[in-house]
Amino acid sequence: MKPTQPVVPSENVGELLAGMSKTGFQGRRLGESVEVWAGMIRDPDCTILLGLSGAMIPAGMQRVLMELAGRNFFDVLVSTGANIFHDSCEHLGIRHYQGQHHADDAELFSRGIDRIHDIYAYEKEFRAVDRRIADFGKTIAPFRGSSREFIERWGRQLRKDAPQARSLVTTCVEKGIPVFIPALADSSIGIGLVMARRDGVDVEVDQIADVDEITGMVEGSRRTGVVYIGGGVPKNFIQQTQVIASIHDQDHGGHDYAIQYTTDAPHWGGLSGCTFEEAVSWGKESPTAAKVQVFCDATIALPLVTSALIARGEKRAKGR
Repeated sequence: MKPTQPVVPSENVGELLAGMSKTGFQGRRLGESVEVWAGMIRDPDCTILLGLSGAMIPAGMQRVLMELAGRNFFDVLVSTGANIFHDSCEHLGIRHYQGQHHADDAELFSRGIDRIHDIYAYEKEFRAVDRRIADFGKTIAPFRGSSREFIERWGRQLRKDAPQARSLVTTCVEKGIPVFIPALADSSIGIGLVMARRDGVDVEVDQIADVDEITGMVEGSRRTGVVYIGGGVPKNFIQQTQVIASIHDQDHGGHDYAIQYTTDAPHWGGLSGCTFEEAVSWGKESPTAAKVQVFCDATIALPLVTSALIARGEKRAKGR
């Protein structure tokens, strides 16, 4: 039995969260998540996979995610298509704006304004990026490959179109971090490719290739760690790699480290792809994994945890 310790306010975020890890409730879990992530970073044999869902880019998390990528604090990114689309918009100078969640949505619609909770954006600008993606499809046609290959090519195009700008996608391209979008059709990127298809462009994103490619990365790793921002498709897409690997005689016994930041609730039986405890029964998480689920809005948790890792001086010379 270790006694709890009153947290001491500090100007150093690393010290603050270290202190919180000795308290209780979600503050403790937030502090513990820093320790688990630091363990992944320090493990030279660990491949770190980051699952990204929710409207993190519109909500202002782009620079935080870029910092994590730039410091090699993750090796593989699995994202919703929406986050990568919004990241591309920001790269091209198209902004998201502070709004209100109490709004007359019919009036916003009449003004051509889209609402993402308390964030606003212009539909006309989004449609211009849809067309840009469709036109990009023409330049690479005929194309058949994984979403990872498609997004890598798109990231290189963004660097050409706006070389002075930086974004999560282009940072990942520069660092050699593969980006998978397992539900690419469920996004404006998918809308852009539908536009291209109706123009007669031969572009086919092979989502089964996505499954095979990322599973191969897990099979080739001695240990794996997972960090989930929210849940949904990105989470289970990463989780199932351990099951697929075991089917093909590459049983690693589940992920060795696991963190999730979520506002979902476990008592409904879901938690965006099940709790880590339940995942052990599937072989998705190791029974001995260092794991913590933090019930907290990711827009609160992610900047604090990232700042704490930096303040602690955690370093990773290169990714896996």
